[in-house]
Amino acid sequence: MSMQHISTTPFGRRQVTYGLLAARALAEAPLPDSTPDKWALLKDLTAARAAFGVSDRDLAVLSALLSFHPQAELGGDAPTIVFPSNSALSERTHGMAESTLRRHIAALVRAGLILRHDSPNGKRYAARGLDGTLAVAFGFDLRPLVLRATEIAAAALAAREAVARLKRLREAVVLRLRDASKLVAFGQDEHPGRFDALEDETRLLARMLRRKLDAADLEALNAQVVVLLDAVNAALSSVKTEDMNGNDVDSGRHIQYSNRLPSDSEPSIEMEEGDPVSSAVPSSVRVEPKLPLYLVLKSCPDLLDYVPQGIRNWHELVAAADFVRPMLGISPDAWAAARRAMGDTAAAIALACILQRASEIRSPGGYLRSLAAKAEAGSFSPGPMVMALLRADNTRAV
Repeated sequence: MSMQHISTTPFGRRQVTYGLLAARALAEAPLPDSTPDKWALLKDLTAARAAFGVSDRDLAVLSALLSFHPQAELGGDAPTIVFPSNSALSERTHGMAESTLRRHIAALVRAGLILRHDSPNGKRYAARGLDGTLAVAFGFDLRPLVLRATEIAAAALAAREAVARLKRLREAVVLRLRDASKLVAFGQDEHPGRFDALEDETRLLARMLRRKLDAADLEALNAQVVVLLDAVNAALSSVKTEDMNGNDVDSGRHIQYSNRLPSDSEPSIEMEEGDPVSSAVPSSVRVEPKLPLYLVLKSCPDLLDYVPQGIRNWHELVAAADFVRPMLGISPDAWAAARRAMGDTAAAIALACILQRASEIRSPGGYLRSLAAKAEAGSFSPGPMVMALLRADNTRAV
């Protein structure tokens, strides 16, 4: 009969519990052939700590216990019991008090991550045989980590996947709220008062993101934001239809362009080659834009590279577009046709958008002529071009 016996019952006044009986089964279970890396196990436990009911402080104590194991891997032929003194364990936990250490060790035992093997007198120590090898040790057994390595890895994977899903869901909510906020701002600028209710709802939902939401709360918020964005798009479609129905009235503002020659508003080739006559665009006829100037400049920042002093009003925007136009290869006739069909400001906005997408447009002049043709048919507005550029910029930022 073997004289060696490793006890799982507690020393002193601690009583036997069902948890200790379950731990005894772990102590008697054979170790698998695998030898997991102890620090990889700790990393997985950190990710899955909620599933095992342990805190970050509990894991700090477990990390200290692992540091007393001489091998990088757990299991195999190496013993799994470590027996540090309280003072040594306190040093490796950066001075943690002994009472605090006992509390966290108890939490690790309850979670089934370590086992206690108390000596007859409750001290932690090891006894060596005549050949110098470790014969028996009393302290904390790390074998549950080896036995539960697969379970820990699976829980860590599930926890990381849940974190990734939560991040993707939050990103989706943020992007939809951003779209709703910018579209509502556009609608308010174009039709003040018509989007007040949608603006209030957008702000209310955005405020909810300040809290730390779990997956269920984010799913519910995402559903609300989807409904909100649909309502905003429907409202914009409604006002756009009203605007198109009013094209017959609006076109009266452009009639005086019909008999103007390109030379009335465009510099001649001689002027472009050095004639001192100013090529500034006349402002005798101005079309009030439905887009705020700051929104146009935000969506088309490349235009500001050519105007170091900045653009403060619509007249300066038209002048800047007239200055940039030759650099895009747009002929004076195409520019004049666009101004006749769209009005000065709308043509300037369209040209600024073309400049912003210059690398994607093969023929800026031909593209501007096609937009002018749409304007003559009453089916052009620079608003969608500006919003498309803003959405593209938001996507790149994310």
